[in-house]
Amino acid sequence: MSSPPRKVQKLAGYVLHYWGGIPGRGEYIRLAFEHAGVPYVDASDPAKLMKTLHSSSPPHFAPPILELPSGKLLSQTGAILNYLAPRLGLAGEKGNLLKGAVEDDGVREEAEFERASVSQLSLTALDLCHEAHDVHHPIAVSLYYEDQKAEALRRAADFRQMRMPKFLGHFEEVLAKNSASHAHLVGKTTTTADLALFHVVDGLLFAFPRRMAALQKTGKYDRVIALKERVAGEGGIKQYIESGRRQKFGMGLFRHYPELDEEDEPAEGQE
Repeated sequence: MSSPPRKVQKLAGYVLHYWGGIPGRGEYIRLAFEHAGVPYVDASDPAKLMKTLHSSSPPHFAPPILELPSGKLLSQTGAILNYLAPRLGLAGEKGNLLKGAVEDDGVREEAEFERASVSQLSLTALDLCHEAHDVHHPIAVSLYYEDQKAEALRRAADFRQMRMPKFLGHFEEVLAKNSASHAHLVGKTTTTADLALFHVVDGLLFAFPRRMAALQKTGKYDRVIALKERVAGEGGIKQYIESGRRQKFGMGLFRHYPELDEEDEPAEGQE
């Protein structure tokens, strides 16, 4: 007597719930899927998005929200990238082993550490993204830029002179100290950290073109710029950019206000 057919749970694909019309924080997740060549649905229905925020336990504070093939929901850009990294082959050569079962405790510990290192650097890139956003919204996100323009001018000067060099210098040091490959932040394969830094640098080039040009001329951040160019030329990302599907910067996290952008003299202690 033959056994009855085994029931297999039918899984859907990944669905990214985010606002339409801007790259925003959802772009970091799109880049991961595009680089890996993994299909996903980019959902931007405002009504469905608001419903999705409160349709699971625990509820979600804000998008992006990733609907997993199982139907479960996950939010927070950093958490989503950390979840996806080994599944999409973007957690480093050792970290990617976590996609399957790792029985050796030593191997697992190394894999978890590499995955955590990738997450650490991804979060640092996201910190830089948040600070870039706060330049044009230094008082409150509920206020228009024009309502806080004087404060934005002060915030922009500090961001250009102090924060941009500090962050870019940190990533330059990370690349310099990566003995496996100075072209990658961790190991010698592209990770979510590389993708996050690529997008942030691209955003800074849009929002602060004069300041970024001046910083590039110093030659202090050549590895960071090279990483941005390398990622832009890699298969899945290159195809994504050339397809026209990648949304352009505009009124999202990275905004170009000419009055907030200057070349600036180097801040004290940075010569």
